[in-house]
Amino acid sequence: MMSGVEALSGGEFVVYPTHGVGRLESVEMQQVAGCELKVLVITFDKTRMTLRVPMAKAKTSGLRRLGSKEDMERAFATLARRIRAKKGVWARRAQEYELKINSGDLTCVAEVLSELYRAKDDRGEQSYSERQIYRSALERLCAEIALIESIDEDAAAARVEEALAQVA
Repeated sequence: MMSGVEALSGGEFVVYPTHGVGRLESVEMQQVAGCELKVLVITFDKTRMTLRVPMAKAKTSGLRRLGSKEDMERAFATLARRIRAKKGVWARRAQEYELKINSGDLTCVAEVLSELYRAKDDRGEQSYSERQIYRSALERLCAEIALIESIDEDAAAARVEEALAQVA
C-alpha cells in the first residue's frame, strides 16, 4: 500500500487504517523476545494511544502517508454522487461499512458517508448505530482532509456535509 515505508520520518502524519490519522513520533530499535526490531512509534492524540508497528509489518498493516490533494478530490467526487443505501440485513451492511472505514481509503470512507447521509431534518429516521457509523466515517475523513487542506476539523466537516447536502 505505501511505498517507501522506510523513508518515513518523525513528525510526519500517517494513516493507520484501523485507527485513522496519527503522528509518527519516531523510529526506534526495540528488543522483543531476544530479537532486535525496528518499530514505528505512532501517537493518536484523540484517543491518547501510542502504537508501535514493526517496520516489517508496516506495509501489510496498510500504514500509509497522508492522502494527496488528488485523493481528497476523489473523495469529494464520491460525496457528490448520491449513493443509495443498500437494502438488506443491517448487521451485514454495518459490518461492510466498518470494513470500508477501517480500510483507510478516503474514497471508501466517502462512500459510507454518501450512503448514510441524511439531511438534518431526516436524522431522526436513522438508528443509533447508523448515526454512530456515520459519525465515525465523518471523523475519519475530516481528520485527514483537515491536515491535507491545513484547516481545522470543524471546517473540514462543514465542507463534507455541504458536499453531501448538495446531492440530497
